[in-house]
Amino acid sequence: MEGSMSEISRRSTVIMPMEETLEVGKQRVSLTIGVPREISLQENRIMLVPEGVRLLVNNGHKVLIEAGAGEAGHFHDLEFSQAGALIVYSPEEVFKSDVILKVAPPTPAEMDMLKHKQVLLSALHMPMQREEYFRTLMAKKVTGLALEMIRDASGILSVIRAMSEIAGCESIFIAAEYLACPEKGRAKMFGGFTGIPPTEVVIIGAGTVGEYAARSAIGLGAMVKIFDNSVYRLRRLQGNLNIRVFTSILQPNTLVEALRSADVLIGAIRSPGGKSPCVITEGMVTGMKEGAILIDVSIDQGGCIETSKPTTHSNPVFQLHGVTHYCVPNIPSRVPHTASQALNNLFVPVLLDAGAEGGFEHLIRRDAGLRQGVYLYNGTVTNLSVSKTFNLPFQDIELLMAAFQ
Repeated sequence: MEGSMSEISRRSTVIMPMEETLEVGKQRVSLTIGVPREISLQENRIMLVPEGVRLLVNNGHKVLIEAGAGEAGHFHDLEFSQAGALIVYSPEEVFKSDVILKVAPPTPAEMDMLKHKQVLLSALHMPMQREEYFRTLMAKKVTGLALEMIRDASGILSVIRAMSEIAGCESIFIAAEYLACPEKGRAKMFGGFTGIPPTEVVIIGAGTVGEYAARSAIGLGAMVKIFDNSVYRLRRLQGNLNIRVFTSILQPNTLVEALRSADVLIGAIRSPGGKSPCVITEGMVTGMKEGAILIDVSIDQGGCIETSKPTTHSNPVFQLHGVTHYCVPNIPSRVPHTASQALNNLFVPVLLDAGAEGGFEHLIRRDAGLRQGVYLYNGTVTNLSVSKTFNLPFQDIELLMAAFQ
């Protein structure tokens, strides 16, 4: 019997697949993670919050936080320090880390501080980049992951989804704030009350932003009308809301009629091509009520309303044709405490997995969703759009991973 068991054990070892052999042989690593203070205009978020830092430190990782990095979101240095982070007082110290976590892409000054073969997790904002950005990262053999390209296990763009949920909800709260203002709005309370006609909200776009704007507006008692150019998206949104609401494809006559009585207009069309189509003309805006509130969430992609132009968190609105326009890009940065917690919840598990897998190279090989966010791997361009846009040499990430095995 003893000999039989020994033989079974020997044969099991021989036929073990290569993937399993690699899994047995992998070793945990301790990462040094750097979180610099965001210096880009209107960026108030931070990638880690104290609870996330505590979890990382308790799992053997070292976290460096630049002093004041979380202040805009009401995360204070003392909280980070008590969670186990090392508070440093210069960005140069932070940029010595193995892994750099940033919300906004690094500025030219920050690019100079990047070290050889670092891992950079940040937004890419490709339409805003130039060839020099990628050339610098390539020369330093950086592995770059774009937050907006990373997908979860179900194939969803997890960061885009989370920030869109926040933007959708927040757009309604912004509308309620300005609608109640006598100077900017109609001195009217948002919602529905017994014996008083409810607030009318028109939402353009049946994606995540539109869905969460609709949820918030309906929850406050408003009457909601949703327009989109896709019947499939309208049907999906109707099912997700689990309540019957007015939906329509983008028919001009129906849309104009809805806008005439609307108190609030939410523009929420997202284009995979990088620029939102303009679906609301200036003439349509002219026909709206005086004191109506217009919020163009699509302004991040150029806007879907002809009269929109970018504003700032410090000067968020302007009035045109009697309609108050709110066109601030990056609405989630208006509520950085909530948005930072959402980012933390997405990326602390990634960092823990990277340590458990033996580093980011191993994790990228294993995690297909994370791999889709990689636009540079050890200085090699692995994103075809980046390669074509900036005429840079390209290597398929899947082939690189095969070679890595």
